[in-house]
Amino acid sequence: MKSNLYKSLLGTVIGASMLSLNSCTDLSETIYSELASEKYEFTDKDAAAMFAPVYSSLRSLYWGWNGYADVMDETSDLWTTPLRIGVGWGDLYIAMHEHNFHSQIDHLWTEWQYAYEGINACNKLLADKAVQESETSVAQLRAYRALYYYILFDLFRNIPLDTTYDHPAGWQPEQAKPQEVWDFLITELNDIKDKCGDEVRMGEINNYAVHMILAKMYLNHNAWFNDHSDDSYYQKCIDELNQVLAGPFSLAPNYSDNFKEDISTSPEIIFGIPFEYLYAGGNYYANKWMNEAGRATWGFTGWATGGSAALPQFLETYDPDDTRFTDCWIEGEQKDMNGSTIYVDGKPLNYTREIRSTDNPGCYPMEGARLVKYEIKSGDWGTSYDDVPFFRLADAKMMKAECLLRLGGYNGETEEDAAKLVTEVRRRAFKDNPEKAKRTVAQLKGGSIYKYGHRENTAKQDEPDNWVTTEEGGADIILGGLLDDLAWEFVAEHHRRQDLIRFRMTNGQNVFNGKSWFCKDRKEDVNDNHCDIFPIHKTFLEGNLKLKQNPGYGG
Repeated sequence: MKSNLYKSLLGTVIGASMLSLNSCTDLSETIYSELASEKYEFTDKDAAAMFAPVYSSLRSLYWGWNGYADVMDETSDLWTTPLRIGVGWGDLYIAMHEHNFHSQIDHLWTEWQYAYEGINACNKLLADKAVQESETSVAQLRAYRALYYYILFDLFRNIPLDTTYDHPAGWQPEQAKPQEVWDFLITELNDIKDKCGDEVRMGEINNYAVHMILAKMYLNHNAWFNDHSDDSYYQKCIDELNQVLAGPFSLAPNYSDNFKEDISTSPEIIFGIPFEYLYAGGNYYANKWMNEAGRATWGFTGWATGGSAALPQFLETYDPDDTRFTDCWIEGEQKDMNGSTIYVDGKPLNYTREIRSTDNPGCYPMEGARLVKYEIKSGDWGTSYDDVPFFRLADAKMMKAECLLRLGGYNGETEEDAAKLVTEVRRRAFKDNPEKAKRTVAQLKGGSIYKYGHRENTAKQDEPDNWVTTEEGGADIILGGLLDDLAWEFVAEHHRRQDLIRFRMTNGQNVFNGKSWFCKDRKEDVNDNHCDIFPIHKTFLEGNLKLKQNPGYGG
């Protein structure tokens, strides 16, 4: 169980978040009035109370309904949430899967809203004289603000940049140029990266987490700016990652250790978002994936609607001896906790691997393998109180491997060292078959084994199959073998959209736009990359006439 101090912090966080739901500027004024005096001695307890809106906004961003956890995978080649015939779902999730992005998709409201709530909370605290007395608190607030901006920059690119709290009446922010935001973030992160402290505690940004944000910035620079002429950013990424790899982290003995209800004891976690049973629930993977009858497998009594399903094309890429498959997925006939078959309308509950379509006709309730990567607990728990591993050591290792492969080696390390890093990460998934854990440079630099292409069955239930398919394969993906490894390791960890945008094919187009999967079709124009970023939600455009919609989308 989490410590009493940890529970106290979460209790403060959730209480303060309830006070700020109706406004992004009313962040518990009482707290600040008590600490206004320059003579006040700033304590850790005060910091916990004052940082509450900063922490709670990140939880809301990640697991608020239609949050970051969804948006980074719903748009990818790993899983989808189709129309469930007789149940519901579909709707905006179909648009996300098929890349028909538009300004009324609720995910885009959630990310923008809660990121700027968090930024606003940071700006307010940074203006407080009591906070300014603590260098570590100031650095951590600047780091949290940078994290929010990093997420916004990745998702929308053309975003307002604001670092102050007090504004004149009627003030509205204007969008900054992407280069301006980039320069701000790099300068900000470099200035604070050794001022946040080395202690690793759930929910608090430490020096290693700052290095990770910087490394992510450098890793994605060329893809974000669509300029692949300068490899120096990969060198800078490695320099930051080496600081993390020299830290106190080690790979957890078991893959599943990183996805327990409480991950605070995992040696792999660099930065985690805390959730808690009494104070801060919200991780709804179990609710979204499980068929209602399927709750009996875990004695789970919370709501469940069986919405999401794994893409068969992705599941077919797993090695049969890769234990990450069973760590992440269930399929086939389901049994309850006593080992008895679960029945639905007189038929065994059977999760089929194959799924039909997003909405033509959609999927029936039993179609699709279900995600069980995050610990599902009995009673009304489900996954609601599972912590989120935002940065973990495996990510740092795989990022360094990618950079070494892109550079052909750096600072005395070679492509062979990259293969060793990937092998280290894979080793725990092949404990009984250690030879299969080994990855070679040729494998990583080769094509993907994913069978890309449109793959849809438009037949209704009990009708003869009517497959609509194309065959594109993955042989033309540069570093396709590494892209496959990233999917197996980081599915449902807010990675995949970013990876697909970063990895390119031999024709110069990225995988995100250039490949088809399930009911999502590739873009024939190799120069059409407007879907790399999302449109700004209609609500924010209407609320601030200074905002301009992102290129390629309607106003």
